[in-house]
Amino acid sequence: MGQKIHPLGFRIGITENWRSRWYATAKDYASFLKQDHAIRAHIKKHYRSAGIPRIEIERTSEAVNVFIHTARPGVLLGRKGANVDKLKESLEQVTKGTVHLFVRDIKRPEMEAGLVAEEIAGALEKRAAFRKAIKKAIQTTMQAGALGVKVEASGRLGGAEMSRTEKAREGRIPLNTLQAQIDYGFSQAFTTYGAIGVKVWIYKGNYGDPERQPVQQRRLGPGGPRGPRPGNEGRR
Repeated sequence: MGQKIHPLGFRIGITENWRSRWYATAKDYASFLKQDHAIRAHIKKHYRSAGIPRIEIERTSEAVNVFIHTARPGVLLGRKGANVDKLKESLEQVTKGTVHLFVRDIKRPEMEAGLVAEEIAGALEKRAAFRKAIKKAIQTTMQAGALGVKVEASGRLGGAEMSRTEKAREGRIPLNTLQAQIDYGFSQAFTTYGAIGVKVWIYKGNYGDPERQPVQQRRLGPGGPRGPRPGNEGRR
């Protein structure tokens, strides 16, 4: 029987880094885990339009460092950084401690599976034809430099009486190759006919390719935008 596994979880600890990086005793582990979930849920809920496919969390003895990957940093920051203090205060209420925010700009949102899935889901909510929305997203991603794309949409597509799954793919998706950088994203479209799930896989190449450049990072806080912290230039 064929088995399915999350592409990121399959590569965690081998070629991919953990999205939450901290150590805790048995006493604090459960509370830290709940805090991580609450942090991600809060940011996703209030800044959904900012294009945030990934949130990373690091903990030290003094503070919680939150790294937000966004395709539209202007939406997240607000005019003249008006949203920075508000977001920081709300996260400090969740963690009951000091929070440092870092923004990592995404230069090519077409290569982020989470953002592609959200784009398709948004088109479905606007009553666009699902085949047209999927085809357009695949073409845009392939033109951006992807080596392969696969999309699955499940639900009452087109208002059909019975739900079904539609699949489309282009290029290669080597899911069993650990050295292959596979980005996976999921989103939901809430239509009048019900919820439609959208899954996206993007093959970006192999780890270690020279095309994989470190992302740009800015720190948010009283000191204003800063460059990447030493030692974090290549972290993902």
